[in-house]
Amino acid sequence: MLKRDWDRHTCARRGHITYAPDEAELRGRLHAETALGTVWRCLRCGDFALGAPHGSGPAGDAPLVPRGKALRDLFILRFLAVERLLRGLLIIVVAWGVWKFSNSQDAVRRIFDENLGVLKPVTEHFHWDLEHSPIVDTIRKTFDYKHSTLLYVAAALVVYALIEIVEAFGLWWGRRWAEYLTVVATAAFLPLEVYELTEHVSVLKICTLLLNVVAVLWILLSKRLFGLRGGLAAFEAERHSASLLEVETSAGAVPHPA
Repeated sequence: MLKRDWDRHTCARRGHITYAPDEAELRGRLHAETALGTVWRCLRCGDFALGAPHGSGPAGDAPLVPRGKALRDLFILRFLAVERLLRGLLIIVVAWGVWKFSNSQDAVRRIFDENLGVLKPVTEHFHWDLEHSPIVDTIRKTFDYKHSTLLYVAAALVVYALIEIVEAFGLWWGRRWAEYLTVVATAAFLPLEVYELTEHVSVLKICTLLLNVVAVLWILLSKRLFGLRGGLAAFEAERHSASLLEVETSAGAVPHPA
């Protein structure tokens, strides 16, 4: 099975990123003259790209381009970001439904009771006590909730949805504060997800719980949050060693194009 080359795959979709450092030795190793013109080494995939560099200046000011493991991690974060965004939008829809229901409980109760009566002959044929089924009991309990209680529930759902959406945008752009927010917010709801499983087990609930547990552990360890594995200093050192410094040390071993 071929290993996916995240660097070249990303460059194929978004283009190369080149930089001309002021330091003469490094500059000479990152560019070459060919029959087609000047080529510069891409800071992401390491291939030579034809044309003028996208930027220039001291090597320390070169853009910190995610590559290798850092680029793969960014793809995982963006997958989590999409999942958070979709979940946030779904929760907003649910909050809207709760709010609408809070304003028309009596009408919904009448419609429910009328349709329940229509279904009774069918359920009696199959010897199912529809009147005392868990689903019907749960629905009837919601009819007894106060209007103010339902409004509080709707407001809480909106706040939760906004947290999920903020997480999504922060994770998409690889912001460290979003990683902390995701870990704290997700871990805070894990006990509730476990409790829900004790009430009713479903494949969706199990998959959601496992995804959240794996996401928390992966972000904690790979991003070195809360001082784990050396904390922020080690994380920043890893990022730099995988970008400009790696390009600098390996450029001399890569033959220039003829």
